[in-house]
Amino acid sequence: MLKLKNIDKDIYDNYVRNHPTKSHFLQSHAWGELAKVKKKLTPYYLGLVNENDEIVAATLLLQKKLPLNLCYFYAPRGFVIDYKKKELVNVMTKKIVEFAKNKKAIFVKIDPDIIYKRYNYQNEEVELNYNPEEIFNTLKEAGFEHLGFTKNFETSQPRYTFRIDLTQPIEKIEEHFSKTTKQRITKSQKLDTEVTIGTKNDIKEFYHLMTLTENRKDFISYNEDYYETLYEIFNGNKNSKATLFLGKVHINKTIKSLEKSLKRINDQISIIPIDNLSKSAKSKLTELTKQKENINKEIEKFKNYRQEYGQDLTLSAHMIIEYGDKAWVLYAGNHNILTETYVNYNTYYEHIKYCKDRGLKIYDQFGTIGDISENNHLLGLHEFKKKFGGDYIEFLGEWDYIINHFMYFIFTKLVPLYRNIIKKKSKKELKNEINQNTEKNSD
Repeated sequence: MLKLKNIDKDIYDNYVRNHPTKSHFLQSHAWGELAKVKKKLTPYYLGLVNENDEIVAATLLLQKKLPLNLCYFYAPRGFVIDYKKKELVNVMTKKIVEFAKNKKAIFVKIDPDIIYKRYNYQNEEVELNYNPEEIFNTLKEAGFEHLGFTKNFETSQPRYTFRIDLTQPIEKIEEHFSKTTKQRITKSQKLDTEVTIGTKNDIKEFYHLMTLTENRKDFISYNEDYYETLYEIFNGNKNSKATLFLGKVHINKTIKSLEKSLKRINDQISIIPIDNLSKSAKSKLTELTKQKENINKEIEKFKNYRQEYGQDLTLSAHMIIEYGDKAWVLYAGNHNILTETYVNYNTYYEHIKYCKDRGLKIYDQFGTIGDISENNHLLGLHEFKKKFGGDYIEFLGEWDYIINHFMYFIFTKLVPLYRNIIKKKSKKELKNEINQNTEKNSD
């Protein structure tokens, strides 16, 4: 007889971290605590146990409280369970729904970390070692309703991502980088850019770069305190880790590096006999002269940068989350100056190597799109992440188990409709007010 029970923190994390297929930081104890502190959600750490009190499935269940003493539950990235075991999924679903009903829940949402389709870096479909359609049908038969194969970021978590297999040799991983990515990493290294691991004291700089990125992309996510709390919670838990990577340029070092290159070119020019040049010598001299001109321009440009921005600049700041045998690039903030130093590329490269050196198996870039049409404004994000040669992953999507159909309709259909009407009305009123002020000023 299987029963559902609350699980001790360390026992829970030990099971989830070591699950052979479903360990995910969004199911970690740390994520539940962050959701409680910063999102006002109530976390439950639940395990399905057998008669020997052994855990056979588990889940972090986040409760969102609603008016009228109602609520709904969300299991981010789904239950930690072997989804190929149909009967086990049925029992887990039944127990979770019973738990939710006792809390007056309208519905239970899951978005399982189940790969629906997978393509390698050459865009060739990779055969999975299970049939995703069977799991799809298992969830339907258990009572869940699929919310559709969305293409962008409409769901709670990204339905698409890129993942790099870190069990490959580093040479093979680099081989899958695009040609431009390799060139940009090399150029960044030649300019003596630096990637360091930050501390809690660097969260302010990280937040600054996040706000710059958000302003460019027209979205707002979290305040500085959120990132600081996340960093503290994940590093205060022995089962998880948050690492801050800082990509920097030290302009004096960059200028010195360029001056060394200039000296090397001048030395090469000096040994070319000017009199009676052969055809190949003329060609060589022309090429070296062109390189010399370009480097002199670069040196002048970086001297101007130094005067405008100062000597040391942090241009990229990325936060990596580790849990179990995986790592996720959860947040990445970048400056919009000195982009020709390609610090962002070098920062990605360094934390890929870092994760591999730590013995992790999967590096997840945490989110891209399924609609890769030219007019999609998110295509640039997709193309950037694609350049690092990971497998292109499509997940199964979101599912809701509806408990109270009437309130579910009101909550998911009427409330969003009402909010959109209010939002449009507010925008219209603001526009009219601006137009009226403009007319008054013109009078």
